[in-house]
Amino acid sequence: MSKTISILGSTGSIGRQTLDVAEQMGLRVAAITANSSVERIEEQVRLFKPRLAVMTDETAAKDLAVRLADTDTRVIGGFEALVEAATIPEADTVVTAVVGMVGLKPTLAAIKEKKRIALANKETLVCAGELVMDAADAAGAEIVPVDSEHSAIFQCVQGCADRREIKRLILTCSGGPFYGMTYDEVGKMTKADALKHPNWKMGPKITVDCATLMNKGLEVIEAMRLYRLPLEEVSVVIHRQSIVHSLVEYRDGAVLAQLGTPDMRLPIRYAMTYPERGVNPAEPLDLLTCPPLTFAAPDRDAFPCLRLAEEAATEGGTACAILNGANEEAVRLFLADKIGFHDIPRLVAEARAKVPVVQSPALEEILEADRAARQVVLGN
Repeated sequence: MSKTISILGSTGSIGRQTLDVAEQMGLRVAAITANSSVERIEEQVRLFKPRLAVMTDETAAKDLAVRLADTDTRVIGGFEALVEAATIPEADTVVTAVVGMVGLKPTLAAIKEKKRIALANKETLVCAGELVMDAADAAGAEIVPVDSEHSAIFQCVQGCADRREIKRLILTCSGGPFYGMTYDEVGKMTKADALKHPNWKMGPKITVDCATLMNKGLEVIEAMRLYRLPLEEVSVVIHRQSIVHSLVEYRDGAVLAQLGTPDMRLPIRYAMTYPERGVNPAEPLDLLTCPPLTFAAPDRDAFPCLRLAEEAATEGGTACAILNGANEEAVRLFLADKIGFHDIPRLVAEARAKVPVVQSPALEEILEADRAARQVVLGN
């Protein structure tokens, strides 16, 4: 069970909810990080009194240092400072809640120090899953997933004596705001439309990924890496109510599911208390008042990002880093109103076609694949 935590990305949705859980559980917070949200992280520092605060934006770091001159919290800036936050000695658990490839290096550094990794940064496993899992095995570090779907699977496999008993992982997907639309109808949707997720409150990047279904594609890859399964043993179903968070089908035909209200503090809390289950003050799921539970197949023609992710997963190597890097840049352009919704899968497909794939890559080759993919997107 966690006692002292470091949070990479404390001002985002997952980070803020992790601090809620920490306050409820009485956990000590040793370090927090953000990009440029100076006012929000100042409030967090004054409430939780961490020893270290990191701003990846160095101008913001200077501003924060002035604001916190009356405290004992040390302030440092730059992306490399995330590694220091991830390896701060007193933290036994590192919550990786940053978005994107920026989470990879600090996660690997925390693994080397044998920290528990409460993983909410899916890009780490998407881009370098084999490398990360091998490093965790070698160091004896725990990786406990925080994403609601992967937490659900993690919980459903606790009684599994032999992973060969698993026949299939079934990831549930809300379908996003455009569920039921045709490809042409989806193409007319705006940024404002894409940011209206039906069930969850998240940051803009992941919300757009949910609208394209790229988020689910990334989660498919993440599940494959976490449990070392081929693509044919990881599937996706649309479940609009977000009550069944995911399921595991075993070879004897039994299907285990984890149900709960759509509240990210539930999987965050479990990542802190695992292997125990603590008392939770949140309102539990009421089966008598929850809506009927429905399931449907995803439409890969209307939402090609899911298909693109599955194709990258099949190819392996740096294909997933190329996919992810291109998607991050394309979504950034979409949020800046520089491209349309359908341009996201178009640019991802173009990067996948242009950037060569390296099999069994080293970390430097993964980072280069990410850089090259971004350059393809920015060159269009």
